[in-house]
Amino acid sequence: MKRIPFFRRGAGLALLVAALAALHRLPASAQPTHPASPDTLTVMTYNLKFGSTNPPNAWPVRRPLVREVIQQIAPDVFGTQEGLYAQLKDIASDLPDYEWIGLGRESGSRGEFAAVFYRKARFEPLAFDHFWLSDTPEVIGSRTWGTKWPRMVTWVKFLDRQTKQEFYFWNTHFDNDLQTAREKSATLVRQRVAALDTELPLILTGDFNAAGGTNQAYKILTAGGFFADTWMTARERNGEGLNTSNGFKAIRHNGVRIDWILTRGGVVADSTEIVTFSRNGQFPSDHFPVVARMRFAEAK
Repeated sequence: MKRIPFFRRGAGLALLVAALAALHRLPASAQPTHPASPDTLTVMTYNLKFGSTNPPNAWPVRRPLVREVIQQIAPDVFGTQEGLYAQLKDIASDLPDYEWIGLGRESGSRGEFAAVFYRKARFEPLAFDHFWLSDTPEVIGSRTWGTKWPRMVTWVKFLDRQTKQEFYFWNTHFDNDLQTAREKSATLVRQRVAALDTELPLILTGDFNAAGGTNQAYKILTAGGFFADTWMTARERNGEGLNTSNGFKAIRHNGVRIDWILTRGGVVADSTEIVTFSRNGQFPSDHFPVVARMRFAEAK
């Protein structure tokens, strides 16, 4: 975002400058209620919508808006869904403070990604891998539950240089058509997380294509307190009752949250929000970013 110079040429011009600056701010719901402390981790999940060149929501039109909303939210680490390789390269070019890890769901750079972006000055990736949501998770591009497209998980084990805390970050995108596939995906993710047998905190982000709180896939992941939903546990919540998808059309108030940030282990969620950013009627994506600000219980 370019800085707007302040001209000392009368109150009228000063007011104009202030008004122009205000155009570049997020709505009040997107502003942190309290300044972030050094141990705060700002996490985001964001379905980017794949980079079509077809108007009216072509990627070249949306790209600067995606850059703007991410810059203003300023996440430390975030998972994206649906992004194509060229889109992810664009975002990395637009946001040089971040690096990213990912693999196309159809292998290499082919197909959509469930990518993980992170602040390269703050985090060191210690390990990463991918697996597919199927009966053969190690087979690249595999799909065995009747799904039209392969679905996958990208995970990274990070060292937070700022807090000296290690943690896992998992990102995924569940099937949009088949409930059976979503439930099997949730079961597989839960099994894989349990197999880590770790005391380290773990964050799971994604577009789950399932309503948080009611869908069986959600219940599989959260049953017995296995995962906690930051939307439910955060002390402050902004965007109550909003849908996390907008279809490029309008903000909807049906309370359907299909984009979640779940946690496991020593994590305290301070606030969470659905960021309904748009510019001149244009949404950056057909989903809203979902943001959670959290702390590791072990962090000093």
